[in-house]
Amino acid sequence: MNLSVAVDTISLAQSIRDGETLVSTSQSFEVGFFTPGNSNNRYLGIWYKFNPSKVVWVANRKNPITDRQGMLVMSDDGNLVLLRKDKKIIWSTNSSRVLENPVGQLLDSGNLVIRDNINMSSDSYVWQSFDYPSDTFLPGMKLGWNLRTGFERFLTPWRSADDPSSGDFSFRLDIHGLPQLVITTGSRKEVRSGPWNGRLFAGTQFSEKVVHNFIYKPMLVHKQDELYYTYEPFNNTVNTHIVLHQSGTLQRLVWNWKTTEWSILYSWPFDPCDNYAPCGANNNCRINKTPICECLKGFIPKAEDEWDTQGLSQSRKCIEKSPSDCPSGEGFLKLPAIKLPDFNWYNNSMNINECEAECFKNCSCRAYANSDVSGGSGCLMWFGDLIDIRECPPGFSWGQDIFLRVPVSELDRPEMSSIVFMLANEGLLLPQPKQPGFFTERGFIPDLTTSL
Repeated sequence: MNLSVAVDTISLAQSIRDGETLVSTSQSFEVGFFTPGNSNNRYLGIWYKFNPSKVVWVANRKNPITDRQGMLVMSDDGNLVLLRKDKKIIWSTNSSRVLENPVGQLLDSGNLVIRDNINMSSDSYVWQSFDYPSDTFLPGMKLGWNLRTGFERFLTPWRSADDPSSGDFSFRLDIHGLPQLVITTGSRKEVRSGPWNGRLFAGTQFSEKVVHNFIYKPMLVHKQDELYYTYEPFNNTVNTHIVLHQSGTLQRLVWNWKTTEWSILYSWPFDPCDNYAPCGANNNCRINKTPICECLKGFIPKAEDEWDTQGLSQSRKCIEKSPSDCPSGEGFLKLPAIKLPDFNWYNNSMNINECEAECFKNCSCRAYANSDVSGGSGCLMWFGDLIDIRECPPGFSWGQDIFLRVPVSELDRPEMSSIVFMLANEGLLLPQPKQPGFFTERGFIPDLTTSL
């Protein structure tokens, strides 16, 4: 049985022994020693006060204590240190900044911090547990990067229910291109959300949960020195968090006060099309359709025998149906309501018309789209193979439109023939085509901001 100390802080020369705990001011969170599952090891952790079985953070994930003689101490140099029975340090906050009057405090957010005793501001924090997440993403935590130092905050699951050391997966913010959420093993992407579109990560069904519930508000914050994803509950009565499981599945849980248990708001991935590039390059993954994978318009299968027994293959690739006649014999086809491909290039200052023109004149540009649906500006472009596209299933609205470069023959418009483009390139006067657009020295550029 744990003995709760009536304070939320630990100061110089004070300690918390195994069996004692600190409790945050509002009684939301508790920090102390615990034993996971069927293990005999002891760890320093933080858990919900109203639900002690849900541990949200672990200090000594790699170095367990094998008895009940552990002790948390505020050392003379202002660090929190975890000691074994023989006084050997097995974990430390290891901060290089020295405070005159340091204090460790468990906040109502679940964040364990070291700050100056007379300064309550977060600017005085020299260390905080929110910078070193375990498997749980709490409101107010940052998932992302310090752009100045390269420091990254990300989740890793427990190895097992008995072992809180880091598992094989990670949940992080990928900032190579427009930011997106990914679940990875090593450098390999297992699941990808699709890029941030100004309001949410459009490309997965948990986006629908954001739009249609009053549980939490997602935010992507981009400052001079920071780029991170965070969220906050709609009100103080909501207790919600994200947890990454050892299987690589991500879940958002919401506390139900009536049943006194955690309810699953969503799990990710949802279906086979959520897995990373299950159909290979230049393919569209279509759940509940046969076949589940379909080459994009203007592409054909490279080799039928590369499919696996389920009709899915990351090594699968669709290739161009006919040789490119760029730019004179090509235009753009609108693909509505899809998860945008990976590996994008973006420019926030361009509008969609400038984006189209820039993509058209660059023969390496395979497709383009709007990067910010909230403001209507911003340009996304893709070069080379289009990776990890999926169709937005019926009944959902998270998909986004993309404009795919295809031969004019694929546009099914007689006025958009190759000869029109070639004559325009030679500077000949032509009647204005029915398709909205304009002629340039590069040819006719269709205006596809209207529906095709």
